[in-house]
Amino acid sequence: MAKKQLTHLDDAGRAKMVDVSAKPVTVREAIAEGFVVMHRDTLLAIAEERVPKGEVLSVARVAGVLAAKQCGNLIPLCHPLPLESIAVEFDLPEFEPDGDEPVRLGIKAIARITAKTGVEMEALTAVSLAALTVYDMCKGIDRGMSIQDIRLLRKTGGTKNPPPDA
Repeated sequence: MAKKQLTHLDDAGRAKMVDVSAKPVTVREAIAEGFVVMHRDTLLAIAEERVPKGEVLSVARVAGVLAAKQCGNLIPLCHPLPLESIAVEFDLPEFEPDGDEPVRLGIKAIARITAKTGVEMEALTAVSLAALTVYDMCKGIDRGMSIQDIRLLRKTGGTKNPPPDA
């Protein structure tokens, strides 16, 4: 069995940015998700916009968008990409206010571009920074929060993974 060549290493084993110059330009999309687990009262405060630091979801959405736009500056071997679209969405689950079980605030990011390389890192970065922003804005009322399960749900585009409508 042939040993697979890692794309981010040169022949001497040193880190390098992948050369995408020969790749075709295609429409690409990536969808990522993650969750912030918190006390029910915290989610209620977010939903009712009673968090002392302000409108949590609005600020977290903007933080996610800004983070996706800076991905090439944050991740050393990531290509800087001119994003054409980045959306950050939140899923506030329905729950009964009384109870001790924690609840999960869902975060999803959808990134799109027409380029030679994918946008999965931008989508993942958007979710990560949106989650960190929720955490930062709510930590004063809920020290037990945790960020969980950040992952890529789907990516399309390129020659190996064309979009569904191609």
